[in-house]
Amino acid sequence: MVKDLDDLERRSDGLPIPIRYWAILAIALGLSVSVLDGTIANVALPTIAQNLNTSPSNVIWVVNAYQLAITISILSFSSLGDIFGYRKVYLFGLLLFTFSSLACTLSNSFFTLTLSRVLQGFGAAAIASVNTALLRIIHPKRNIGRGMGINALVVAFSLAAGPTVASSILSVAHWNWLFAINLPIGILAIYIAFKYLPQNPVKITRRRFDFLSSAANAVTFALLIFTMEGITHEQKLHFIILEASAFIIIGYFFIRRQLQQEDPLMPVDLLRIPIFSLSISTSLCSFTAQMLATVSLPFFFQNTLGYDSSQIGMLLTPWPLAIIVVAPISGRLVEHIHAGILGGIGLTIFAIGLFLMSFLPDHPSRFDIVWRMVLCGIGFGLFQSPNNSTIISSVPQHRSGGASGMMGTARLLGQTLGATLTAMIFSLVPGNSTKASLLLAGTFAILAAGISCLRLSQSSPTALNSKKE
Repeated sequence: MVKDLDDLERRSDGLPIPIRYWAILAIALGLSVSVLDGTIANVALPTIAQNLNTSPSNVIWVVNAYQLAITISILSFSSLGDIFGYRKVYLFGLLLFTFSSLACTLSNSFFTLTLSRVLQGFGAAAIASVNTALLRIIHPKRNIGRGMGINALVVAFSLAAGPTVASSILSVAHWNWLFAINLPIGILAIYIAFKYLPQNPVKITRRRFDFLSSAANAVTFALLIFTMEGITHEQKLHFIILEASAFIIIGYFFIRRQLQQEDPLMPVDLLRIPIFSLSISTSLCSFTAQMLATVSLPFFFQNTLGYDSSQIGMLLTPWPLAIIVVAPISGRLVEHIHAGILGGIGLTIFAIGLFLMSFLPDHPSRFDIVWRMVLCGIGFGLFQSPNNSTIISSVPQHRSGGASGMMGTARLLGQTLGATLTAMIFSLVPGNSTKASLLLAGTFAILAAGISCLRLSQSSPTALNSKKE
């Protein structure tokens, strides 16, 4: 079957229908469980802490271990995708994620659960590192924006469903079942992916995996996260200085090594492509803004307005629901409208929504909150698909894995920075922390809109310009 798909790929631009639809489903299933697992455990943390006899500060590592594993390994997996093929890396990620989900389900101690979550994070990193690169092979060049729109829709739907799914399971079953739901979805995704995902032609036949750069990458990003966490949790100053110094030194030599490599693990050479670097910067700023808002708002809803957990989940849901509606539309619009324009408009709407949220009345109705959340979701959805399409389409096809990895890294760094800034604001401005966080979020969104508009001086990638097809 795979050989037949390879022949079809070489003869056509993208996979033919209906094979294309099955391949898209394989990507969507893998992406949905990896995103869902990034949020579904949050709801169960108090229950897990009580059941496993651990403290609230320790149980947070059930979430942190997952995120840390993704952050330190996503670039390594994207490099492996460029070397050995995106299909192989994606299938490995699905297998590891499904196996580790079983391990999470069977865990009976904090140590085994945390270790299983680390393995889950590595599986999720492999999935995320190449899924957009695979979309570039699956879809015709002129329709790559639609593929990114579907991806954004899947992510938004998974984010929206996370709290509801978790609450529903916990109301009738033990917390272990939160991870068991991944098993049937993972097995189905593995079957469809094995049967229908195409092999990409591996053009860098002499390239070898750079183990030294992979280790330096992991240590660099781990030190960055630990330094930011140290600042957030008021760690002793000399420890923060030590971690920051080690990050700067190791990071310097890591970047220097990347600049000397013909095919670097962190594709810093791609940043020399203006529209690519501007799109990565737009993504970094926008996800920082998103995290500032989504971390700070639940505290405002609970501590100031008095809503309970289920009500807070309902109030946060309109944001991803709006993305679900808008993302596929913007994915089609980018085939005809420059991503710089769509990003500039979308991020401006996003900023307006954030600023309006920061100036809520003292006793807002639910409608006052919901329509502002919808405005934020519309703006974010309008920007996200065109931005991702531009990132993946602006590089040579055999470097798609590196571009996909850089996209994921920008998102993760933005989210980490946003969470850290929120924690700092909460300690510095205890009386009005949510408003300050939202104002800073709006500022980052305006900055992202400005960077997006700078892309207007650059031509759209050929893959996005339907008139050139």
